Amino acid sequence: MAEEGKPLVYPASEGADILHTVAPPTVLTIAGSDPSGGAGIQADLATIAAFGCHGAAAITALTVQDTRDVYGFRLADPEQLAEQAGTVLADIPVSAIKVGMLGSAGAAHAVADVLADHPDVPAVVDPVLAAEGGGSLAQADLRRALHGTLFPRATVLTPNEAEARELAGGETVPEAMADELLREGAHYVLLKGGHREAEAEIVTDRLFSFGQEEASLSHPRLPDRGYHGSGCTLSTAIACALADGRYAIDAVRTGIDFNFRALQAAYTPGRGQAVPNRMFNWRGWEA
Repeated sequence: MAEEGKPLVYPASEGADILHTVAPPTVLTIAGSDPSGGAGIQADLATIAAFGCHGAAAITALTVQDTRDVYGFRLADPEQLAEQAGTVLADIPVSAIKVGMLGSAGAAHAVADVLADHPDVPAVVDPVLAAEGGGSLAQADLRRALHGTLFPRATVLTPNEAEARELAGGETVPEAMADELLREGAHYVLLKGGHREAEAEIVTDRLFSFGQEEASLSHPRLPDRGYHGSGCTLSTAIACALADGRYAIDAVRTGIDFNFRALQAAYTPGRGQAVPNRMFNWRGWEA
């Protein structure tokens, strides 16, 4: 132990070298910051770490929220947002991008331009409009802007029931909702089933590409009625699987499996919803 007032100095090992390992795939998340740590950038980076990827982040907004709800947010300037993402992409070979909370039409246009400059990088777009607790995470102009900007850039679009209905012009039939969103240019649409038939014992997520249903993925409904950050976790997990070189359908299966196991291991850090446990040893489960 160092004497009081003196720094602790570690002795150098003779012949010791600094070890550099091969860099893992980088996943860039573009989303809002959640000070509670349950959703947004914080959830995304935890998920990315669980997959063994390197996490980079461009922050779209500073939110005021806890595990119960959202109480306000302040958006980043769209130009600054584009600079954040563009600077990372100019420096690091990014293997996949996840887009979460944008908040405004300006942000949607800025991120769409970034994605257009990197068309070979797969993008998972989670069209976040509100928090699980019901609080808004979007200005009114965002809904219309998403159609002509980000949807055509999405490898996988991951709306929940309410988001899909609103973005598909009020359609209520899953096939019709998916077709409406696919016409906007997304390669795949994953309609999440957690909010549909809330009393059903089985949750079914359905993956569509244009003109057909590619997969129907079911799992038991867990007892908690709401989780803070489950959508962020799922979309980021899919992005990580894409970064690992998996095809879209396999990446979606992997993301759903990861999310379900994280929800099974969820914990309640505050007075609101449970938070998915992204660090449940996914690498061990995969092995």
